Amino acid sequence: MAKRPTPANAPSIDTIAALYTRMKLVRLLEEAIGILHKEGKTRGPIHRCDGQEAVGIGVTAALEREDVITSTHRGHAHYIGKGVDAGALMAEIMGRATGTCRGRGGHMLVADRDNGLLGGCGIVGGALPIAVGQALAFQVRKRPNVVVTFLGDGAAQIGAAHEAMNVASLWKLPVVFVCEHNEYGLTVPAREQSSVKDIATRAAGYGMPGEIVDGNDLVAVVQATGRAVQRARRGEGPSLIEAKTYRLLGFSTSDVGGYQPAEEVQAWLPRDPILRTRARLVAALGEPRVATLDAEAAAECARAVDFALASPLPPVAELDAGEYVAGAA
Repeated sequence: MAKRPTPANAPSIDTIAALYTRMKLVRLLEEAIGILHKEGKTRGPIHRCDGQEAVGIGVTAALEREDVITSTHRGHAHYIGKGVDAGALMAEIMGRATGTCRGRGGHMLVADRDNGLLGGCGIVGGALPIAVGQALAFQVRKRPNVVVTFLGDGAAQIGAAHEAMNVASLWKLPVVFVCEHNEYGLTVPAREQSSVKDIATRAAGYGMPGEIVDGNDLVAVVQATGRAVQRARRGEGPSLIEAKTYRLLGFSTSDVGGYQPAEEVQAWLPRDPILRTRARLVAALGEPRVATLDAEAAAECARAVDFALASPLPPVAELDAGEYVAGAA
């Protein structure tokens, strides 16, 4: 893949092209994972992010390598956006020894210290206090880094979300809360679980800026995140970004469906972030150039799948081996 882009508030067309390739890679990986799951080559339910790629890729594009993110149970776009190798990600999902966590984390608990990924989280809202703690560590150590923590509209109703946002604002911590509002918490529509239509309106109650952005518009996501990250770096405290998007598939591969109205899904299909970004690039660069980007993403996906399938399972002798980071004396 191309070198990580570092866009300003108005990303160049080359940056958009690089981010599009990452989005396309994520979509292809999700489709491949769906097939592998049906073949019994993954373990447990898989939570795909088809339709939400612009949020994960756009948000992480506004970060530096030394910045940190916490993710959710639906974090594959977050992982790829933050720089996790696609092969190592696929190996982790398939429980192979070459995975980012040596095959022990699975698809929901991927972590990668080198790329600033504290990890995904299978507990709804569970990573938010961890993100605030990391932001406090950056502040105490006078580090110029920022933490981005992702949450869904379901997690926005969890007590940990309220506590994390309150403390982050009280202490002016360098953290950005990104709510991926995909209209459903598990199988429950957002309107039946939230007292407000827009999660971002709650930001005022915590004394932080709140912004609603079209989560299927890649450029809008990059720009909104850039503003929030710059504010955090200046020591002005946290922000809340609500990215309006849609989960095109069910909650997970164990979801029997039936609760998403067909007309609702059809209304969102033209707003697919990959289709919208591709159309923008075709207008600027031409179809042949964009077809090349598609081919690059497909080749990277194939490489990642082949790498994972060829990787060994973790040795039984290492089953009890822990992993620790040596602290300063």
